[in-house]
Amino acid sequence: MDPAVRPVLADAVDLARSALVDLREGGVGAYLGVTSEDEVSATHRFVADLPGYHGWQWAVVVAAAPGSEHVTVSESVLLPGPEALVAPDWVPWNERIRPGDLGPGDLLAPAPDDPRLVPGYTSSGDPDVDATAGEIGLGRRQVMSLEGRLDAAQRWHDGDYGPGAEMAKAAPSTCMLCGFYLPLAGSLRAAFGVCGNEFAADGRVVHAEYGCGAHSDTTLPTGAGSPRFDAYDDAAVEIVTLPAPAAVEDAAEGTGLSAGDTVGSAEDTGDTDSASTD
Repeated sequence: MDPAVRPVLADAVDLARSALVDLREGGVGAYLGVTSEDEVSATHRFVADLPGYHGWQWAVVVAAAPGSEHVTVSESVLLPGPEALVAPDWVPWNERIRPGDLGPGDLLAPAPDDPRLVPGYTSSGDPDVDATAGEIGLGRRQVMSLEGRLDAAQRWHDGDYGPGAEMAKAAPSTCMLCGFYLPLAGSLRAAFGVCGNEFAADGRVVHAEYGCGAHSDTTLPTGAGSPRFDAYDDAAVEIVTLPAPAAVEDAAEGTGLSAGDTVGSAEDTGDTDSASTD
């Protein structure tokens, strides 16, 4: 029992149980104990023996004014205990989305205050100026902010095509020195590009210090590849002469059977034993 609970409140176990029984919900199990809420109130707890509520508890709050011996019931409620099975915390739908969740036909608009985006170039009305702006990537309403670019760079650096990947550690050289490496434009050009080798990380953003065995400067070690064999010599094949058909027939006459007789023909007569002894 909680030592902070006044004796008059701690002794109100029967009052708390009767309050639960009066609810007519059933399932009032063993008494679990009492805890203090404050100087004038305490909570009595009972096991909830209800189907589907394993680990839940009945809680009854009782109260008594300071110096009073009269206890009343303030409220009762069904609460999950330490071992109760409860639903996970609710998460807003826009926070549940994870990379790879977007499918064909799905729409995912950025948040109005998305820190990854900032306003882009606004059309001036001059065709020559606007065309030049489009060529250098400014002809968009929004562009990635510095925060957005740094976040993407960190994600790519730490990903499967960053310098810390196992493939990169075993590579003979880096993407920066590879002929298949296509550097990105803008501020990310210094550290990232796209792989153009169909046998490697084709079409993926790779770090300049990433690498793989399909580097454009890769050379095979001496003796690599399939072993070399001498040409096949047809003259080395042994030629075997088969017996003439007449010799086969003579051998069949020696056994008392014709060359065309078979066990199957004897079975067709329905008397296998006689066919084998005649």
